[in-house]
Amino acid sequence: MSDPLLRVDGLHMIFGGVRALHGVSLEVKGGEIFSIIGPNGAGKTVLLNCINGLYRPQRGRVIFEGQEINGLRPYRRAAHGISRTFQKIELFSGMTVLDNIRLGRHLHMRSGLLTGALYLGPAGREEIEHRAFIEKEIIDLLEIQHIRDKVVGMLAYGLQKRVELARALALEPKLLLLDEPMAGLNLEETEEMARFILDINEEERWKVTCVLVEHDMGVVMDISHRVAVLNFGEKIAEGTPQEIQSNPEVANAYLGASEGLYVSRR
Repeated sequence: MSDPLLRVDGLHMIFGGVRALHGVSLEVKGGEIFSIIGPNGAGKTVLLNCINGLYRPQRGRVIFEGQEINGLRPYRRAAHGISRTFQKIELFSGMTVLDNIRLGRHLHMRSGLLTGALYLGPAGREEIEHRAFIEKEIIDLLEIQHIRDKVVGMLAYGLQKRVELARALALEPKLLLLDEPMAGLNLEETEEMARFILDINEEERWKVTCVLVEHDMGVVMDISHRVAVLNFGEKIAEGTPQEIQSNPEVANAYLGASEGLYVSRR
């Protein structure tokens, strides 16, 4: 059996007297959608922040493609192929959609300071190639052709969510961390976002491994290969969506009673 793409081994994260993570371990296999669920304050976003380097845990290891990356800063982890979206949209609201997405290609730029400043032949050709990739592969995939030249701050919230996903894809990641991508979306927008995530994971052009933090249980159970459940900073369950739905400890964490986890029907 091949090694996991991502391994989190015994992570502990404490803020003052608050225990955000306590010995959390999990493995994410290449090619899967691995979801992390749990009540508010369970430590889900803290775990993502530890994986992409925004936080450095007091104890434990984050291992990506067999290499420990605890000491790497976020931009170095991005260079290794870890990209993410955020719970609260982190876009440059005064810039256009296209310019925001271009920022995700920064790590792929090879032109030097001189050629970039003078916009000489290699720099110009490189920019044309990156722009073509964005337009043909990302903008078409996420169906945002009609807003490509719009200023992000003028867009509806659901479209801004797509733009943030587009910027994360511009990195061409091996691992995509998605922090509540459905939050604040209506039913139609949620279904579209779920379809985009499935396309990113399944289409031959992408085949991106996804770690998804999400509160919409209908989406989680529909698109996930495996699910881990956090509660008060500890992992209390892991398994297939079917196993998680029938786990009484999970139902107790969410509902306060062992009644089975309610999942909305779409």
